[in-house]
Amino acid sequence: MTSVAAAGRRRAGLATGTVLVAKRAVLTFLRTPQLVIVGTVQLVGFLVTFRYVFGGAFGTSRGLPYVDFAVPGFIAAGVPFTLIGTAVVMAEDLRRGFVDRLRSLPFPSAAVLTGRVLADSVVLTWSLAIATLVGFAIGFRLHGSIPQGLAAFGLCLVFGLAFSWVFITLGLIAGNGQAAQGMAMLVFPLTFGSSAYVPVETMPGWLRAFADNQPVTWMANAVRALTLGDRAQDFLGHSAAYYVTYSLIWAAGIMIVFSALAVARFRRS
Repeated sequence: MTSVAAAGRRRAGLATGTVLVAKRAVLTFLRTPQLVIVGTVQLVGFLVTFRYVFGGAFGTSRGLPYVDFAVPGFIAAGVPFTLIGTAVVMAEDLRRGFVDRLRSLPFPSAAVLTGRVLADSVVLTWSLAIATLVGFAIGFRLHGSIPQGLAAFGLCLVFGLAFSWVFITLGLIAGNGQAAQGMAMLVFPLTFGSSAYVPVETMPGWLRAFADNQPVTWMANAVRALTLGDRAQDFLGHSAAYYVTYSLIWAAGIMIVFSALAVARFRRS
C-alpha cells in the first residue's frame, strides 16, 4: 500500500498505476496462498480423479483416448476455478477501504481494475502451467505441433482475461469476501454443463442445447482442437480455426460486457 500511495502522490499514470496495483495483488496472493492453491488443487484434483477413477468408464471418445480428450477440456474449464479468488479479493479491497484510499490520491481509478486483471494473468499462468505438467504426467500427449500447443495455452490466458472481468464484477457487487465466494460458484453450471469433461452427444437434449451454446464448450473445443492438430477435423467435426474463432468471439463479448459492468459498478461503489 505504501508504494501505491507514494506513486499516487506523484500522480501515477494508468500504466504505472496498473503495475503497482498488480504488484500489490500478486503479493496479496503470495501472503494468502490458499487463494491460488485452492483453485489449482481443485483443478488438479478433478483432473486426476476423472483420469483414474472415471477414465475407465469413459474409455475413448470418438476413437480418442479419454485422457487426450479430457486434459485440454479440464485446463480450459479450470480457468474460471482459478480466478474465483479474484472476486473475494476485490470485495475485501472495497470492504477494507483500499479503493477509497486510492480515490483520495491523484491516482487513476481505472488502474484498480486493470491492475487486478494483470495480476490475474500472472496467477493464471502459474496455475495453467502446473495443470499442464500434471496432464502430461498422467498420460496426455500433444498430437498437434508445439506452436499449436503454445497457442492453446495462450488461448486459455485470453479466456482468463475475459473471465477476470466477470469475477471483478461479482466482487464489486458482493461487498464482502464470503458473499463473493458464494456468488463465484455460479460458474459451476458453465463448467460442468459443457464439453470439457464428456462429449455433449452423451447429454440429454435440453442440457446439450445449453452446452452447445455457452463459452466454456467453445473454449474447451478450441483448446482440444489445437492439441489435436490435423486430427481435429476427424475427431471434432470442425477445424481448430473454426473453434478458435468462435471462442475468441465469446471471449471478446464477455470482456466487453463485463468490463463495462465492472466500470459502472466501480463508479457507484
